[in-house]
Amino acid sequence: MESLPLHVFFQFPRALRTPCRNSQQSKNAVMNNLRNRFPSITVKKFSRRVLLQFVGFSMIPLSVYPVFAAPVLETKEPEVIRILKLATGVRIQEVIEGEGREAREGDLVEVNYVCRRANGYFVHSTVDQFSGESSPVILPLDENQIIKGLKEVLVGMRIGGKRRALIPPSVGYVNENLKPVPEEFGPRRSLFSHANEPLVFEVQLLRIL
Repeated sequence: MESLPLHVFFQFPRALRTPCRNSQQSKNAVMNNLRNRFPSITVKKFSRRVLLQFVGFSMIPLSVYPVFAAPVLETKEPEVIRILKLATGVRIQEVIEGEGREAREGDLVEVNYVCRRANGYFVHSTVDQFSGESSPVILPLDENQIIKGLKEVLVGMRIGGKRRALIPPSVGYVNENLKPVPEEFGPRRSLFSHANEPLVFEVQLLRIL
C-alpha cells in the first residue's frame, strides 16, 4: 500500500474531513475525493488510522510544544503579631510605636481610648463613634488612681503611640473609684456591669504633661 504523505493530508479542505454517519459511505467518499483531487496517487487500501486522521481524529500528536510554567510570584511572609504578656496577665500588642520620650510611672498623660468586651462588644470610648470627635482624658500613672492594668499598658509608651491590650478583671475595675470612668450615667453603668470580665483597651498616648 502506498502511504499517504502528510503534506497531502493537510492540503485537504475541512469540508472533505466531515464524517458521515455510515462508515462505509464515509470511506468511499474519502477515497473518491482523493482520486479526484490527486489523480497521481493510487490508493488501494485506506487504513483505519489514516481514515480517522483524515476525518478529524488525530491519534498521534505531530509536534510537541514546550510548556512554560507561569512565573511564581514572590510571596511575603505574613507579619507575626507579637504580644507581650505581663506577670499580671495583661497582654499588650504594639500597634504604633510613637516617638519622643516614654511615659513613666507618676506622669500625667493625655489619652484617647476605646474600651470593649473580650467578645468585641463596645463599652465606652473617648472618641464619638459617629462624628469622630474626641474628648481625651488626663490620667495619672498611679495604680491608686487608675486601673492597674491600664497603667501597665501606658508606662513605656511614646507620644503618638498606640497599644491594644487585654486587661483581666484582677487588675481592672476592682473598685468604682479607679479611672477612667465615663461621666454619663448610662456608659458608666454599662462599664461596671462588665467589670468582672476581661476588657480590651485600645489606647493612644497624645501628650505627657
